[in-house]
Amino acid sequence: MSSDSVTDELLTELEKAAARGVNVRLLFDHIGTLRIPGYRKLVRRLKRGQIQWRRMLPLLPIHGQWRRPDLRNHRKILVIDGEIAFTGSQNLIEPSYNNPKHRRAGRKWVELMARMEGPIVATLNVVFATDWLSETDESLEHQLQVAVQATPGRMTAQVVPSGPGFVTENNLRLFNTLIYSAQHRISICSPYFVPDDSLLYAITTAAQRGVDVELFVSEKGDQFLVHHAQRSYYEALLEAGVRIYLYRAPYVLHAKHFTIDEEVAVLGSSNMDMRSFSLNMEVSVMLLGAEAVDSMRSVESSYREMCRELTLEGWLHRPMLAKYVDNVARLTATLQ
Repeated sequence: MSSDSVTDELLTELEKAAARGVNVRLLFDHIGTLRIPGYRKLVRRLKRGQIQWRRMLPLLPIHGQWRRPDLRNHRKILVIDGEIAFTGSQNLIEPSYNNPKHRRAGRKWVELMARMEGPIVATLNVVFATDWLSETDESLEHQLQVAVQATPGRMTAQVVPSGPGFVTENNLRLFNTLIYSAQHRISICSPYFVPDDSLLYAITTAAQRGVDVELFVSEKGDQFLVHHAQRSYYEALLEAGVRIYLYRAPYVLHAKHFTIDEEVAVLGSSNMDMRSFSLNMEVSVMLLGAEAVDSMRSVESSYREMCRELTLEGWLHRPMLAKYVDNVARLTATLQ
């Protein structure tokens, strides 16, 4: 999160809402935000206003706040009056992440967010309230008891939170189950694709049994080790029959979603990597029905127009040094 020229309008409106008596609560991941240029500016601004805010998983030993430094809250949730919610991949920061290196390279992040209404909002609100309780010891139970109208909605949806606080890796189990259930088509978009063995087997097995599987990733990633670790999986995927589409640089494809046949779409904050499965607090939303899938298919089609397809023949002829770097980076996959 950042206070910058892009986020200023939103932060200003949040400050105005707090000033007129609206309960505005804000959580941001401490370490993730700390590394962004302008962190102190953001904290000064929040201290001046009436927004109730906390750092998630703070690492402040001099204040007696010490959490595991490898854990992150990676969720992106906005809930308004318990009636409207947004979730997806986007952080509150300008497109270059306030990084001069990204600006020089012309990098801009491509995101996907969903606006939701209906009973699903209450579930997302519970996820936020749980995070708020963990940092403040303040229960928001009183504002979670919203009367839900039992009227048919446009589609069926389910929130799937995940993270170290859950006994099972909910997101990984959901992804694997859906991929194994696919009969015709799987389309995956994951900016940091570093799967564990179970997910890699699920995807390659689907392709080998005749399912049309495609993967959208960035042509050039923003994180060196993660990007090269990701590349180390391409050969196995291509040999299995997975089609890989590289979203052309300088854009960074940061959206996180996938579709199964014409029946299921999943979107949210979770990457398909070991960090998202084991160390990050994530939130995903599973949407059922052709309407949800059709909406996602149009997004996937727009990606395809911005991509070049990777071929196995071309990939096998990449320079030897590139192969070496990819394989060495893969050794660090569980640490990233």
